[in-house]
Amino acid sequence: MQEFILQSGLRIPAVGFGTYNPKKQDMTELITRALRLGYRFLDTASLYETERNVGEAIKKAGVARKDIIIESKLWYDEMGYQEAKAAIDRSLTRIGTDYLDIMLIHWPRATGKFDEDWKSLDLETWRAMEEAVKVGKVREIGCSNFLPHHLENLILHADIKPAVDQLELHIGYTQEAAVEYCKQHGIQVISWGCLGRGRMDQYVGSDYVKELAVKYGKSEKQIFLRFLVQRNIIAIAKATSEEHMRSNMEIFDFNLTEDEMWFLQCMPETTWMGEHPDFAIPAKRSNPDQ
Repeated sequence: MQEFILQSGLRIPAVGFGTYNPKKQDMTELITRALRLGYRFLDTASLYETERNVGEAIKKAGVARKDIIIESKLWYDEMGYQEAKAAIDRSLTRIGTDYLDIMLIHWPRATGKFDEDWKSLDLETWRAMEEAVKVGKVREIGCSNFLPHHLENLILHADIKPAVDQLELHIGYTQEAAVEYCKQHGIQVISWGCLGRGRMDQYVGSDYVKELAVKYGKSEKQIFLRFLVQRNIIAIAKATSEEHMRSNMEIFDFNLTEDEMWFLQCMPETTWMGEHPDFAIPAKRSNPDQ
């Protein structure tokens, strides 16, 4: 599988396996299948309550820890210096590993646009993450759902710059300003919601994607994923069947043309999923006792 290389030299597969589990499926089994099929980048978070599943699946699949990239995230009620230090240790314990490859701050704000102290809270959280890097608990630190004005706070004041930023990105919602900012600052972009959460028929231009799928002998989902990877964006894809797990990795044998890429990139942004780091943060709480 194609890989992207962070500035530190850490190599990340172009397609990762997502472990968000709102339907409460047997994630240990699903992650085990994904690993046996060749996935080597696992995306989890304390909020997902799938970190233990990740650790169990790695053991069950018999894949060496050194061959897997594990990414987790601190939820907004785990932010702050002491809170973040404790949360990182909880994640390590749940997964059963000595280190995480990537740890992210899940959201830049704890409560939304009226949260006036978000900049100092981010920096205190980041200080704990930097210390985790220095003692070997974490290899890379980054952000999730951070827009340029959120990232700028870290870039101006932190010792370690963000390595990655994970954003909602897919055809019909491409967040061009954020992607360009990350590119200018050497931040690797990762996409969540890369398949549009099953809303492929709800966006302007869906017929065109169907035409491309026919042209290349691929599925619409594969066109979505290929579009991201050709833009040097890592895609986190979820799947519950082996067929779909395989399909999500079978996107490296064709290329969309430049005209096709521009067409897809310039589609109206009509399929935003409703979450935003400044005014529409999910009202959920993490479970430290999971």
